[in-house]
Amino acid sequence: MTEYFDRNDRDYTKVYKEHTPDILKKFGEFDAAVFAQEGREIPLKYRELIALAVGITTQCVYCIDAHSQNAVKAGASEAELAEVAWVATAIRAGGGYAHGRLAFKLAGDAGHTH
Repeated sequence: MTEYFDRNDRDYTKVYKEHTPDILKKFGEFDAAVFAQEGREIPLKYRELIALAVGITTQCVYCIDAHSQNAVKAGASEAELAEVAWVATAIRAGGGYAHGRLAFKLAGDAGHTH
């Protein structure tokens, strides 16, 4: 293995097909419903941008690959992709800030008082 990410990694879907085809089928149906072109309240472009932000936040290179391309296909601009990256960055940083406060709270369990 030369790289962590490889678009050919999709080839390993065959393992799911072999061992859990029923679950794979249901997941495919679920994903297709979430990202359906029509029939949802949130336009597809925005659902793809949301998915991209989540992918950036969770650092899933596969999600970033798929949803950045899908967002552009759905009409997203490069400027929108940039803003999505910053939104994801702010949320991730904010999570660190907010959860950092737990360190102060939980330090009390070691006898520390503020």
